[in-house]
Amino acid sequence: MSAALAQPLRWPAEGNTRVPFRVYSDPDIHAREQERVFRGPLWHYLCLEIDVPNPGDYCLGEIGEIPIVVTRDAEGALHALVNRCAHKGALVCLKERGNAEALTCVYHSWTYELDGHLRSVAFRHGLRGKGGMPEDFDPVKHRLQPIRLATFCGLVFGSFSDMTPDIETFLGPQVAGVLRRNLGRKLVRLGRHSQIIHNNWKLYAENVRDSYHATLLHTFYTTFKVNRLDMDGGMILSDDGRHSLSYSKRGSLQESSEYSGVHSAQYKSGLHGPELLDGFTEFDDGITHMIQTVFPTLTVQLTLNSLAVRFFTPRGMDRTELFWNYLGYADDPPERTALRARQANLTGAAGLVSLEDGCINEFVQRGSRGSPEATEFLEMGGRDVASSDGSRATETGIRGFWQAWRGLMGL
Repeated sequence: MSAALAQPLRWPAEGNTRVPFRVYSDPDIHAREQERVFRGPLWHYLCLEIDVPNPGDYCLGEIGEIPIVVTRDAEGALHALVNRCAHKGALVCLKERGNAEALTCVYHSWTYELDGHLRSVAFRHGLRGKGGMPEDFDPVKHRLQPIRLATFCGLVFGSFSDMTPDIETFLGPQVAGVLRRNLGRKLVRLGRHSQIIHNNWKLYAENVRDSYHATLLHTFYTTFKVNRLDMDGGMILSDDGRHSLSYSKRGSLQESSEYSGVHSAQYKSGLHGPELLDGFTEFDDGITHMIQTVFPTLTVQLTLNSLAVRFFTPRGMDRTELFWNYLGYADDPPERTALRARQANLTGAAGLVSLEDGCINEFVQRGSRGSPEATEFLEMGGRDVASSDGSRATETGIRGFWQAWRGLMGL
């Protein structure tokens, strides 16, 4: 371990405008945030309600590095359980999703009800009068660990903490209102996939809160005038700064001369299928692009008419898995469903817009790895943590993330 990493982390005096690169590569910090952030007083996205629509359905999720299974019992109630057998600690559910009357660990056949209570233990009473569990073995004391569960607009959340407020208080009125706008109708899934990105999870948390990189890094946005800084828009933060909303209005574009030196504005490409960018007016507020984050690892996006829920989770200190869920509404006519599915090609692992995000955060991870004492510089748009309605040339959303993270980590 380097001398820099051996010392306790001291946050720079400049506060949220400086982030030590050490936070992406220090194993002690990684271990500490598993306790302070992922077991802290927060709601963490687990799955969509449409992942478990029927009695007996289950699906897998994660909170940090802790495996979770969400189940729907015979009465229709949802449960969130740690996916860890009470016997030897093996995973109980191995399939990503399925339907079952009970959950059985393949190792020693401990079987659990869908609410997590232990139903049976193979050879509990031994065989031919020998072996088996002691007489005082109590199945009630050996169940899958339950965690708190909440649902909101079709999203399922879990929390390990009794201190986590109710879900609407946690989200706040602005975040809750926008979630209702986008997800407040019966949802259907159009597709899903996942990808591994080779960087610390917090770099992706920064990325989705970075409202001004989009028209610099993502050439497609600028070239085809999907999302640019010279459109009306802004960055809105929740009252506590931890959640964010970046938005733009395509119809308000007034091309600015300030783009003249920007590399993403130097292309004159055309589309063989320009209908990809055709759309319809879905909301009367004029917003055509929206990235909404819910601290710490959830993102809801609306790109033209493509609606998606993203979730990312650490797979070690320098690997992150990013999940994409593309959605439509149950009452969409077929032509709207087809349009949403077509526009889903804009984002995702190989998306026309977002493919660059699969590598750019790795560039930061690699570039910063050997310099734990150096820091990020986050003063675009000022130094505070506050909404920036009218401009997305700001890093206030990133500063809001670090303010919340530091509070949980005691830094």
